[in-house]
Amino acid sequence: MLLLGPPVLLFALITWQVVADGPLVGLDERLSRALVHPDRASELLADLGNVQVAVPVLAIALAYVARRGRATGTDRWWLPPAAGLLAMMLVPALVAPLKEWTDRPGTPAVPPAVGYYPSGHTATAVVAYGAATLLLLPLLRSPAVRRTLVVACAALVVGASFGLVRRGYHWPLDVAASWCLGAVLLIGLWLLVGRGGRRRPAGAPGPRTGTGSRAG
Repeated sequence: MLLLGPPVLLFALITWQVVADGPLVGLDERLSRALVHPDRASELLADLGNVQVAVPVLAIALAYVARRGRATGTDRWWLPPAAGLLAMMLVPALVAPLKEWTDRPGTPAVPPAVGYYPSGHTATAVVAYGAATLLLLPLLRSPAVRRTLVVACAALVVGASFGLVRRGYHWPLDVAASWCLGAVLLIGLWLLVGRGGRRRPAGAPGPRTGTGSRAG
């Protein structure tokens, strides 16, 4: 549970600064002005955080994990995919009320509007790609493949985050806050999945469904 402390505290600090229009907001705006440069590349990178892109990746991973767990006789094989799905569902459930509460306006690069904090696209990318990686890693035996998966996940999240800031869709603090929010959900997923889903030894009986069998 100690792992949850740093991202929760950092998220609370950033949110307080945004709501109170604190010093970090001024730094955030100056950093945004230095980074914003809308172009096709930044727009494509930002699209990595779209629900239509990130969620299908997670769905494929969840289906594979469920099928693999059931085929190999893993106890509570349904828990990892169910937990991954729950983590993804919590993203809009948490982000939407936070957007309404903070009521933060967007950058000058987007039409005048409010509700930009935190970044839903960033949170979607972090949780979708992160959950897929966390659930697939235990199934991979090759260290090289595991490293490649982690690097690919990091590249997708960083790419989406940079694209959102570069295109001007979000302030840097919007993105940083969603990193924290996504980290909390992924840590929760890791803690939940780590306590269940052990494989039954070969030849071990499955769960009993009755006191015995009858013939005739």
